[in-house]
Amino acid sequence: MGTEDLLKNADWKAVGNAGNTESVGPVTKKRLPKKIRQVPDYYFLPRRSLPSALAMYGAICAAGVGAGMILEVWINKKIKEDGGVIWEMDKS
Repeated sequence: MGTEDLLKNADWKAVGNAGNTESVGPVTKKRLPKKIRQVPDYYFLPRRSLPSALAMYGAICAAGVGAGMILEVWINKKIKEDGGVIWEMDKS
């Protein structure tokens, strides 16, 4: 209980300035510059020209659609080979 009494009676302003006893004058804070640093657009992802981006992303989308179509044909072929039954509920 002795420490609680000491903390209640402490001068907290003096405690905060205890390490700064060497300064003679008032402390001046540095101002932040008015100009905010701009982050460039290409900092996270590289920018491409519009035709280049359309061509690249269009090719990626077309490749995905083509892969999906090939997968669908392969699944249909496997179903026909197995007799056309995808899932049987009676088998254990």
